[in-house]
Parts: sequence; C-alpha cells; structure tokens
Amino acid sequence: MTTIKGPAIFLAQFIGDTAPFNSLEGICKWAAGLGYKGIQMPTLDPRFIDLQKAAESKAYAEELKGEIKSYGLEITELSTHLQGQLVAVNPVYDDLFDGFAPENLRKNPKARQEWAVQQLKYAAKASQNLGLDASVTFSGALLWPMVYPWPQRPAGIVETAFTELAKRWEPILNVYEDCGIDLCYEIHPGEDLHDGITYEMFLDKVNNHARACLLYDPSHFVLQCLNYLEYIDNYHERIKMFHVKDAEFNPTGKQGVYGGYQNWIDRAGRFRSLGDGQVDFKGIFSKLAQYDYKGWAVLEWECALKHPEDGAREGAEFIKNHIIRVTDKAFDDFAASGSDEAFNRKTLGI
Repeated sequence: MTTIKGPAIFLAQFIGDTAPFNSLEGICKWAAGLGYKGIQMPTLDPRFIDLQKAAESKAYAEELKGEIKSYGLEITELSTHLQGQLVAVNPVYDDLFDGFAPENLRKNPKARQEWAVQQLKYAAKASQNLGLDASVTFSGALLWPMVYPWPQRPAGIVETAFTELAKRWEPILNVYEDCGIDLCYEIHPGEDLHDGITYEMFLDKVNNHARACLLYDPSHFVLQCLNYLEYIDNYHERIKMFHVKDAEFNPTGKQGVYGGYQNWIDRAGRFRSLGDGQVDFKGIFSKLAQYDYKGWAVLEWECALKHPEDGAREGAEFIKNHIIRVTDKAFDDFAASGSDEAFNRKTLGI
C-alpha cells in the first residue's frame, strides 16, 4: 500500500486579478502558507504557464518546476478541462462554449476543435517535460442535450456519438501513450462521460486504451445519487487522480436532481466546502489506501456559501487529517508463532 500524497490544491477557482491570486509567485506563496504541498495547474492562463513553451522547451519546463519548488510546492498535474470540452461540442452549445477558445477562433467550430486537440497534445508533452505522470481533462459532449430521452432519441444516435467521440480522442490518447502520461477524464454531468456506464461505453470504443484513465471526484456522484464508494471498487485500477470535493443532496417535495433551474444556493444538490457536505471521506480515503492509489489528494473548492479563502484554509487541514499513513506491518504480528514449510505441513497433518 501507498500513502496518498497531499494536501494539494487545484488553482482554477482561485486565480484572479488581485494579489496574491494574479501571479505564480503570489499564489504559490499563498498555497504554501496554508500548508499545501502541491498545486494542480490549469493551462490557459499565460501568467502561470505557457503551455506550448512547456511542451517545446525542456529548459522552460525545468525552470517552471524549479520556481514552484522554491516555494516548497510540486506541480501535481496539468488541467485541460476547458480545452477538452472543445474536443466534442454539440452545435446547441457552440455559442456558449466559444468563450473557452481564443477570440479569433470563435464562430468557427472546426478551427476551435483543431486548436483544442493541439492543446491536449501540448499538455501531454508538457507533462512529460515536467516529470509528471497524469493529466486531467473533460471528454466534451455530443449527446448531453439528449441525456433525458424526450423526445425519444433517434435510433442509433448513442452508438454514432460514442463512435465519433472515440474517433476524436483515440489519436490524442496515443500521444499521451507516447509521452507516458495517463489522461484522466473527470466524470462530470454535462460531459458524455458522466458516470460509470458512459465511461465503459467510451472505453470499449477506444479499445480499452491504457491511457484512458479517471479522475475521481465524489461530489459529482452525490448529485447523481450514484454509489461513490462502490465506484472505487469498480474502477480503482483506472483511478489515477483525485479531487477532494464535498457536496450535499437534499431533495424536497418541490425539486430533486435537476434543481428546478435554480441558482446553486437554492438547489437540492449543492457543492460544499470540505466537511460541510455529506461525502464520506473516511470511507473514500480508506478505499483508496486499500487499493494502493499512488497519486495526490487535491482540493477542488466549489461552494455557494463559504468564502473561497476560508474553504482553502480549512481544506488543507481537512485533507491532511484524512490521509492515512499506511501501515508497514500487520496488527497481529505480535502473536506470530514463526514457522516454515515443514512446520506448516506438520500442522496440517500432511
């Protein structure tokens, strides 16, 4: 067994335009001051990383890694959530997702997708240059507008969509294979890969690609009423990343999973700061230790109630207190009788 690494923090929800959140130096000193040991980095903000340069220049990657190390931190993984979203976009979402792409590519879905694919490939090489072993992304979604079958889905459309999704992703996965990096899909509502069944459908289409792995985030399963502990039993061999994020689901006589088009604060299902929701983190950390998870425990802060800086401060201690330092001996070793093969055979009467 392996002791989980951490605590670490995903920077995406904290990056901003005011100090200390508007520079790499500032945000690193802030995170280290809270007790974090690692940072998970989004890759679209050039103030924090030049993704193409990190892919093309080993020297730049080493310099970046060294700078972050000087603050007592490590890069845990690179995130391409927003770029991955653009690998597969149903036309109904074209205008909404255009904001994830550079201005010159908007209103041009083909060019936008090509840019996103290249971004994913840069992230594979950048991860290799940084000495990482995993990266996280979204799958994108061709089918999400039809997640609830009304009107009835056209016959064969699910098969067609997953065949196309695999066609787009398999060449990217091959680049990650060449670079020795696991590409971890965050299983998430809004994506075609949003639960175990859809992940298995995709895995089948990409021929069980060794690099098509998982980021585990229990909060998205609480909101879907999915058994998030059993999920670990099912997919632990593919889980290479872990977002520590809390959530709660409190259905009423007026609303349930779909939330009634309400804002987050008024929804039955809400993300919460660590310890304020319903997730059984003791069970999760125990299962991950049991299955020898070798990665990081990374805070992803999202909460409609608590201030993000309070959530970050409390989250570092929460994760630290939940990491299980795995044992190097059996608890009943004190009662061992000491034996060899001859003794064992005599004991069994053979």
